[in-house]
Amino acid sequence: MPERLLLVEDRDNLRKLLVRALAARFEVVDVADGSAALERLRTGRYSVVVTDVRLPGADGHVILAAARGMDPPPEVVLMTAYAELPAAVEALRAGAYDYVAKPFEPEDLLRIATRAAERHALLRRTRELEEMVAGRDGAFVGRSAAANEVRRWIERVGRVPAPVLLVGESGTGKEVAAREIHRVHGKGEFIAINCGAIPENLLEAELFGVARGAYTGATADRPGLLESARGGTLFLDEIGDMPLPLQVKLNRVLEDGELRRVGETNMRSFSARIVAATHRDLEKMVAESRFRQDLYFRLKVVQVPLPPLRDRREDVSLLAALFLKMAGARYGTPARRLAPEALAALEAGQWPGNVRELRHALEHAAVIADGEVVELHHLPESVRTEVPEAAAGSYREACERAAETAGRDYLRQLLRRTGGNVTHAAAEAGVERESMHRLLKRHGIDPSRFRVA
Repeated sequence: MPERLLLVEDRDNLRKLLVRALAARFEVVDVADGSAALERLRTGRYSVVVTDVRLPGADGHVILAAARGMDPPPEVVLMTAYAELPAAVEALRAGAYDYVAKPFEPEDLLRIATRAAERHALLRRTRELEEMVAGRDGAFVGRSAAANEVRRWIERVGRVPAPVLLVGESGTGKEVAAREIHRVHGKGEFIAINCGAIPENLLEAELFGVARGAYTGATADRPGLLESARGGTLFLDEIGDMPLPLQVKLNRVLEDGELRRVGETNMRSFSARIVAATHRDLEKMVAESRFRQDLYFRLKVVQVPLPPLRDRREDVSLLAALFLKMAGARYGTPARRLAPEALAALEAGQWPGNVRELRHALEHAAVIADGEVVELHHLPESVRTEVPEAAAGSYREACERAAETAGRDYLRQLLRRTGGNVTHAAAEAGVERESMHRLLKRHGIDPSRFRVA
C-alpha cells in the first residue's frame, strides 16, 4: 500500500494541482484549513504532512507541533510564500523535514515528499528494531535467508552429540553459533578455548590436563578442558592453528573416547561434544600436510558454513539495534536508538570484519554518543567514509544516497528469496505489485535475473 500523505492548502486551485502531482507516489488526503488538518492528525496515521504556513483555523507551525507529538511522528514539509531565513531555521529546529518557498514546481515537492517518506520509513524501522531485539542477547540473530538456514542447522545438529565444524570468515559469529548448538543440546557446561592464542606446551596442558609428579613439576593433579567438559560442549576455536602434535593426540581422543593427562599413564573416559571452528581452508591445509586428514574428517561429521555479513545485509539493522542494547547494558551508556541517517550508513557499509566489526562500531558509537540517539557522526570514521558518494554534495544528500543503497540492496535480497517472483516479493514487502514494479524500475533491477530455472 502507498504511504499516506496529508496535504493542507487553503487555495483550491493549488491544492488540486498538488494532489494530482503527489498522487503519483502517495495516497493523498487533502484539507483546506488548519483545524481540519489537526482533526485528521488525531484520527489517522500519515507518513508525510505537507502544509502551508499561513492557514485559516491553525497555522503550519501549530500543525508541525501536533505532528511531531505523534508516535511515530510523520515528516513535515512546510510551504510558504514568505520564505524568510529566520522562519526556515525555526521550522527546521522544531523538527520540519524541509521548508519550500512558493512558487515551486509540483515535481519538486513530490521529490521532497518522497525523500521525507523514505526517512519516515527508516525512523519507523529503528523503533521496530528496539522491540525485536528484546530478549535476544545471545541468539544467532537475523531474519535473512542465510541466517534462517544457520538456525535450521543449529536446531538439527544440536539434538545429537556428533562433532560439528563451523567454517566461515573471521567475525561471522562462530562462537555464538557454538553456544546456540550447546543450548539446544541442553546438557553439561559450555567451555571455549582459542587454539591459536596459547603456546603449544600450555595448550596441551589446558586441553589434556596435568598429572602430579616430578616429570611435570605439578604439585597436584589438574584436569584439562577435555575432562571438565564431560557431558557438555567443548568449543575449539581456530582449530586450524592447533599444532600438528596436538592434532594427533586430539584425533586419538575422538577415535577412542579416552584421554591421558600429561605425565600420566592411566586412561580417562571422554564424553564431551566437540564443536570446532576455523576461518582457514582446512581442505587446502590437509593437501599441504599442515592439518591432519583423519582429524579433519572426525571434526566435520557435520559442517555448518556461516555466511559473511555482506551476504545477509538485511540483518545489519537488527544486529545493530541488538549491539546498541548490549552496549547500554555493558557500559551504562544512554544511547538506545539509531538515527535514520546512521542506520542508512550502517546498511550501506561493506563490513570486511563481519559481525564483529559491526559490534565494535556500535560500541564505539554508544560510548561517544551524548544522548539516547546515535547520530551519523557518532559512528567510526571508517564506517562513515564507506558510504558511496558520501564525499559529494550536502549532508542530507549523502544520507539520502545511503538510504537509496539500502533500499536497492533490500530489493535484491528480496528477489533472491522469492526467486524473482514480483508478486511474492510485493506481498512480503507489504506493497502493491504495481508499486514493486515501480521500485524495481527506479533502482534498475531486472527481476528475471533472480528467477530459478
